[in-house]
Amino acid sequence: MASASSSSAFFTFLIILTFLSISHIKVSEAQATPPIVKGLSWTFYNSKCPKLESIIRSELKKIFDKDIGQAAGLLRLHFHDCFVQGCDASVLLDGSASGPSEKDAPPNLTLRTEAFKIIEKLRSSVEKQCGRIVSCADITAVAARDAVFLSGGPEYKIPLGRRDGLTFATREVTLQNLPSPTSNTTTILNSLATKNLNPTDVVALSGGHTIGISHCSSFTNRLYPTQDTVMDKTYGKNLKLTCPTNTTDNTTVLDIRSPNKFDNKYYVDLMNRQGLFTSDQDLYTDKRTKSIVTDFAVNQSLFFEKFIAAMLKMGQLNVLTGSQGEIRAKCSVRNKDSKSFIASVAEDVVEGFLEM
Repeated sequence: MASASSSSAFFTFLIILTFLSISHIKVSEAQATPPIVKGLSWTFYNSKCPKLESIIRSELKKIFDKDIGQAAGLLRLHFHDCFVQGCDASVLLDGSASGPSEKDAPPNLTLRTEAFKIIEKLRSSVEKQCGRIVSCADITAVAARDAVFLSGGPEYKIPLGRRDGLTFATREVTLQNLPSPTSNTTTILNSLATKNLNPTDVVALSGGHTIGISHCSSFTNRLYPTQDTVMDKTYGKNLKLTCPTNTTDNTTVLDIRSPNKFDNKYYVDLMNRQGLFTSDQDLYTDKRTKSIVTDFAVNQSLFFEKFIAAMLKMGQLNVLTGSQGEIRAKCSVRNKDSKSFIASVAEDVVEGFLEM
C-alpha cells in the first residue's frame, strides 16, 4: 500500500515538474526574443499565403518519415546561407559566367545535394498554392525551423519577409565567413562576433550538431598522425574503425548518444570528451565557453531557450526586404527579367565611377 502511494506521489511530482519545465520554456522564449529587423514580420504571409507554414511542414513530415537524416541537411543549409552574406538564399544559386557559386566553395561541398532539391520542391509546392510570392530565403528558414522541431527540438515562430539575393559570394568570402571544423574556440568566437553573436549564441548554435553526420576529412586531424589527447581514447579508436586512414571518405554521426534526435546530448558528448570536431570539443576546453556547455548539458530547456534566441538572431543577418532583391522563380537561378538586378548593376557602376 505504501509502495503504491509512493509511486503515485512520484508520478504526480513528475507531472508537476514537466508542467513547470514547459512553462519555463514558454516564459523564457518571450523574454529572450531579439528585436525584429525592419521589413520582417511575424505575420508577413498571413493574408498572402496563410497556409505557407502548414504546406512546408506537411511536405517535410513525409520526407523525414522516410529519412530523418535530411533534417540536419536542411538546418546546415540555413546556417551556411546566413553566415556568408546574410540569409538571402545565395547558397542555393548555381555558378555562372561570373564565377563558381557558393556551393562550389570547399566548406559547402559537403552540403547535402538532397537538401537543395527539397528546398526547390517546397518552393514549387508553395507556388502552386499561393503564386510566386514566397522567397527561397524564407522557405529555407522555415524548413530549418521545422527540421529542428520535427526531429525532437523546440517549436518556435520566426519572422518572415526575406527576399532572395541577386548575387552569390566569392570563394574567398565564403571561406572567410565559415570557420572550419578544425577551428578553435577563439577563431569561432571572433568570426561570429562580427555577426553580433555572443559566446552563448555560439555554443547554442553549435548544438545544431546534435543531429547529422560528418565526413572523415573534417576530423581526421584529431586522429592522425596521433590521436588528440583531449579525445576519449575509446571514442577515438572507434572513429579509426570508420576512418582507418586520413584519406578515407566515410561518414559518422556527430552525436553518438542520439544522432537523429534534436536534444542536448551533444553537450553531454563534449563533457565526456566525445566531441567530433576540434571546433566542438574546444568549446568545453575553453574557459570562456565551458560553463555554457555544462549548463546546456544539464538543462535541455535552457539549451532550447538559448538556441531559439540565437536562431532568431542568425536568421535575420543582413536580410533583404521590401523592394530589395527578388522572389526567384527557381531557387538555383536568378530571375532573368529582374528589374532589381538591373538597378543593382547600375548602382554598382555609379559607385565604381564615384570611387574612381
